[in-house]
Amino acid sequence: MSFTDRAKERIQELAGAVKERIGDATDNERLRAEGASQQSTARAQRTEAGRDVRDAFDR
Repeated sequence: MSFTDRAKERIQELAGAVKERIGDATDNERLRAEGASQQSTARAQRTEAGRDVRDAFDR
């Protein structure tokens, strides 16, 4: 996983956090849920990639 990929995933995670906070502040449930979903997706991608790297070195 390259630095660029990690940076993109982190940006997506932060963008999701911002959306979620704005949704909280404006009482917008759709925006809040969209932000939470975006964060979860970014975290899952980062975790899956980390496992792939670890698995490659374990062989």
